[in-house]
Amino acid sequence: MSASGLMQIGEVVERVGYSFRTIRYYDEMGLVSPAHRSPGGFRLYSEMDVYRLLILKRMKPLDFSLDEMRELLSVLDALDGRVPSETPREELFAKLDDFRAAADARVEKLRERLMMAEEFAQRLRDEAAGRTDGGSPAPEPPVRVETPSS
Repeated sequence: MSASGLMQIGEVVERVGYSFRTIRYYDEMGLVSPAHRSPGGFRLYSEMDVYRLLILKRMKPLDFSLDEMRELLSVLDALDGRVPSETPREELFAKLDDFRAAADARVEKLRERLMMAEEFAQRLRDEAAGRTDGGSPAPEPPVRVETPSS
């Protein structure tokens, strides 16, 4: 980090774990713009910019849209007083609570998907172990019997 407390994009990449391309994309989308530019035109990021990128990184696996990301950042900016807002604080906190509820619901769906994936992986391990241990072959899938319509 430089003496001014600003970082070039390479340092931000290392700290956040995003690619150069992703950070530039979020800049183009207006989600996280560099705090400053060097005289040579290099992007210079602040700790707040890194904080915003980390919020986006946590939202991404939950499939929040760019618009939702932008809205949450706006709510957080307004609550922290970084940008003026005509929206009453109670309404901002209600929006924040809506995001929390949405994140909780999406996390629960991810847990369900992870559990299914773990069960599937275990079944494959069991199948592989059964074949190498001389166990019985995998059962045949159930046959569907069609009944004639009346």
